[in-house]
Formats: sequence, C-alpha cells, structure tokens
Amino acid sequence: MENGQKVHDAKTWYNKRRPEVLHLFEENVYGRRPGAPKDMHFEVFDLEKNALGGKAIRKQVTVYFSAKKDGPKEDILIYLPANAKKPVPLILSLNFSGNHRIINDPGIKLATVWDRKEKTRSRAAEDTRGISKWPVEKLLEHGIGLATIYYCDVEPDFIGGMQYGVRPLFFKPGQTEPAPDEWGAIGAWGWGLSRAMDYIETDKQIDAKRVAILGQSRLGKTVLWAGAADTRFAMVLAINSGEGGASLARRNFGETVKHMNINFPYQFCTNYQKWGDHVDQMPVDTHELIALIAPRFVYLATAEQDLWSDP
Repeated sequence: MENGQKVHDAKTWYNKRRPEVLHLFEENVYGRRPGAPKDMHFEVFDLEKNALGGKAIRKQVTVYFSAKKDGPKEDILIYLPANAKKPVPLILSLNFSGNHRIINDPGIKLATVWDRKEKTRSRAAEDTRGISKWPVEKLLEHGIGLATIYYCDVEPDFIGGMQYGVRPLFFKPGQTEPAPDEWGAIGAWGWGLSRAMDYIETDKQIDAKRVAILGQSRLGKTVLWAGAADTRFAMVLAINSGEGGASLARRNFGETVKHMNINFPYQFCTNYQKWGDHVDQMPVDTHELIALIAPRFVYLATAEQDLWSDP
C-alpha cells in the first residue's frame, strides 16, 4: 500500500489497496469521471416482441443525460431471446458505426453518425443496415442478450469532439476544458456504458448481475477502464486494446504512450502527457489495470501478428 504496509489478503486488497490503484489511474491516465447526472432519464421508444422472425425481443432505449431532450444522449439497441423464461445474461458493447449496422433489421433507428475527418454529422443511409454482420442470432440461440451503443453518441472521436459530447455537461461555471486529472474521451465512452447499466438495472428481463462489456481497439481500452471503474460489470471482453489498454507501457514496444499523447491526446486526461518521455516513472502500468477487475472475469483477445498492439 502507499503507506508501505503489505497486502496479505483479498479483503485488504479490495477495500484498501484497490482504491489507491484506481486513484492512480484516474490521476495519471484516464482522468476522474463523474457519477450519473441527477436529471438523467430513460425512454423506451421501441418494443418489438416478435423481432428477427420471432427469435428476439427488440428494445430501443434513449438515455437522456440531462433534463433537455435536445442535450447529450445515447441510444441503446437491445435484443433478448424471445423464449427466455427468466432474466438473461447480456453482452453490452459499444460500436463504431451506428446501431443499425450490426444486423439487417428495418426496425432499428438509423443512427446519426459522425465523419471523423470532416467533423460533420449526418443521418446514416438506409443501405448501410446490417453491413457489420454481428452474430446476434447465435447469441440468442445460447440464451444471451446483446445490447449496443454507438460510441460517438457519448462523444465524437476526434480532437475538438468534446464540445459535442457529454463532458461539458459537467463543467463548472467558466470552465472550458477538463482539469488535468479529469476524464478524457475513453473515460466518457466508458461512462456511457455505466449509464446504460443504470437502465439495465431497471429492466426485469435482463440479469444485471451477469452483464459483460465488449470493445475492440480504442473501445477495448474503454471497456478495460469501464470495468475497473464500475464493479457492476461481471466480465470484460477486450479485443486488440493495445497501448492504453492491455499492452504494457513499460515494454515500450509498437505503439507507445508517446504515440498516444501525440495522436490521441483527447482520449486521456491531460496528466497522461507527463509520461510520454518518462514511461519508467509512470506510477501505474496495465497489469494493474487488469488486476482492478478482479475477482470478476477478464478476457483479452490480441491478434498474434498485430505487432503495433504488442500481442
């Protein structure tokens, strides 16, 4: 522990040392994130009990992050097995391109998607439905539900995207930028998963004690941090999360902390900039991030030949 005391048992780790390590990640990597806003509310705008040819119940829920319906919000698309006799386990995943792309279902609301290069937003085209081809029906056959959120609903993924997302909702009067130890975009995206979990806990058809979060690449980083910060998630499934995710920073191989600082500074707290040239002095590394999820489950999928991500 920070006072030099050795940790000899799980209870001391979980109640005393774990909060210390979590704080170090908040202060030096991802930034502090707030809790749920007091005016947050949910609206189930779609309920189809005979979706996907009778295989699924489809729900679509808007989470409004403030009292204003034209303010920041996220849409959750949920599929549950139609024949379930009791609350089902769920995989909750952020997606890159809009909820409508995961399966060809005309009932899914077309997302309003961001163009990262042009920094503009527009309604997705009808012919983009289902082109990502997620294995929704296979999950349903195994009695598992799926929920997904377009991550740019929470905050667009580019420098300057913060102004269009949720973080300014928490600024103090006169504040225009996060404090050095306040959340970056990864913190915001993971916070969006926690707000979805707030809804899930109200849905009696879902077993809120068995919710796994899934993300790939920068969203793999996101689910690792979200799972560390929010102990309600029973499992973390992180795919090719790379630097700032499961890759060890001190190995300094492939993509590095310095690369992240240069290319994606908005994804982390400003204090993370300190460590680009001084990784050896950074007070945490990612084996500790993964340890923060214990005793819950973690699954890491890392492509063997993706050397940039240091498998």
